[in-house]
Amino acid sequence: MERDYPDPSVLGGEVGLWTSILNHLPAARMREAAALAEELGYGALWFGEAMGREVFASAAILLSATGRIKVATGIANIFVRDAWATNAAAKTLAEAYPGRFVLGLGVSHRPLVEVRGHDYRSPLSRMRSYLGEMRRAQFNAVKPEREAPVLIAALGPRMLELARELADGAHPYLVTPEHTGWARGILGRGPLLAVEQGAVLAGDRSEALRLARSHLSRYLRLPNYRNSWLRQGFAEEDLAGEGSDRLVEALVAWGSEEDVRARVREHLEAGADHVCVQVITDRPERGLGEEWRALAPALLERGG
Repeated sequence: MERDYPDPSVLGGEVGLWTSILNHLPAARMREAAALAEELGYGALWFGEAMGREVFASAAILLSATGRIKVATGIANIFVRDAWATNAAAKTLAEAYPGRFVLGLGVSHRPLVEVRGHDYRSPLSRMRSYLGEMRRAQFNAVKPEREAPVLIAALGPRMLELARELADGAHPYLVTPEHTGWARGILGRGPLLAVEQGAVLAGDRSEALRLARSHLSRYLRLPNYRNSWLRQGFAEEDLAGEGSDRLVEALVAWGSEEDVRARVREHLEAGADHVCVQVITDRPERGLGEEWRALAPALLERGG
């Protein structure tokens, strides 16, 4: 029997923003950033969870500062809270802010899990059991009229199959348009596919690659991403050192606003429902208002 999946409109349209800068901003400026993203017309604001602010508390701050934009976790780490707590948090936000919260879940990475004292064993099996536990969890409070859509961080074939089977879709991170097409082939029609795309607004190639490498350096040490890139057709030599130019330019779009728009278009044409653009900067405390404003006409007014 076929599953019913949410309409892609739950993601807020074809284009959103992904940001890692919120931990560098005080809460007041965090609210201002969310309000600006909404004012500019972006459909969704995505953010992650690592060693900074707690992800559901952050979502509540962002939702309370805005009135339309979707707020999405990219991702909430399943190893650091039990399924009942995640279920309760998602339902609480979905009821308080109808139709505006998107729950992204993921297994994160071994170092980020083990540093907290948790056991990073069998991540695929853990995600499967976690989704089942969420469905069975009790919630003795006012329930939302509509549940928050659930997307899981999926890079490889088995996690993508799990996203198709037990979630509403997938949220791949650090992938190429070719991966997007491959992922859509595994998901089939129906499941949501929201992909992250890094971007550097710089006309000078050497400066753009410097910024892109400063962003990718933390990920080059993580097996989940290395394995994903090898599956995508890169070789071990592409992953050595700071990463080859080929790898860097495939993962991070750079150049003008039109260059970023073209890469977003590639993902959409390959089968993505939504592309969340992550502008890369080496001065996160400054915020991204200037870059978000510059990109908005290219990404939004002309349809992505």
